[in-house]
Amino acid sequence: MTDTRQIRILIADDHAVVRSGLHSILEMESDLVVVGEASDGHQALALAQEMLPDIVLMDIKMGDWDGVTATRRIRNSVPSTRVIVLTNHDQDELVFSSIRAGASGYLLKEVTAAQLANSIRTVADGFSLIYPSIAARVLDEFGRLRSAPLNGARSGQDDEGYHDLTAREREVLQLVAHGRSNKEIASELKISERTVKTHVSNIFGKLELTDRTQVALYAHKRGLADIES
Repeated sequence: MTDTRQIRILIADDHAVVRSGLHSILEMESDLVVVGEASDGHQALALAQEMLPDIVLMDIKMGDWDGVTATRRIRNSVPSTRVIVLTNHDQDELVFSSIRAGASGYLLKEVTAAQLANSIRTVADGFSLIYPSIAARVLDEFGRLRSAPLNGARSGQDDEGYHDLTAREREVLQLVAHGRSNKEIASELKISERTVKTHVSNIFGKLELTDRTQVALYAHKRGLADIES
C-alpha cells in the first residue's frame, strides 16, 4: 500500500499511436494513472462524465468537435476536471480560445516526458500552466487588452458580477491575476488558506468563470489587476 496521491488522467487524441505513447509514458510515474482514452471530442466528454478524471490531456484538431469545443463542454459538465491542451498547434487564436473555454494548461507536444508529468501535477494542484513561448504571447495579449478603451468594458451587463464582489474578493481577484497561489494570498492578506479558497470560489461564481487563468484574463482586460501600494 502507498499513500501517494493518484492523479487520474483521460487522454483525448485522434491518433491511436499518440494515445498509446502518452499512456506508456504517464504510467511510468507512480502517481499518474490513465483511466481512459478518447479518439474525439464526443468520446472525451462521455468518458469525462463517466470516469470523472482529475486531468484531461486534450488535442486540438479532432474531427467535428475540436479540442476547444470539447474543453468547454467538459468544463461545463464536469467542473472538477481540469483540461490541459497538448498539441502541435500554437496559433494565437487556438491558445486564447482554449483559455476562454476553460483550459488550465496549454502545452506543445515537444515537451519532454518529465515536463509533461510535472505539468500534470502542477495543474492537478490547482495552478495554470502555459508553454513558455506561448506564455509570452498571452502576456502581450494582456498588454493589448489593457491599452484598449475601457469605458464600455467597465459598464453594462458584462461587469455586473464585478460589482457584486466584496472589497476583500476584489483584493483576492487582483492577487490571483498576478499569479499568486492561495498560500501566498493567505500570507499577504493575513487570512487562512481556507478563507482564500472561499473567496476564489465566490469570484468564480459571481463572474461566471471557471479557473484562475480566466480570472486573470478578466482582470487584465478591464484594468483591474493593478495592486495599489
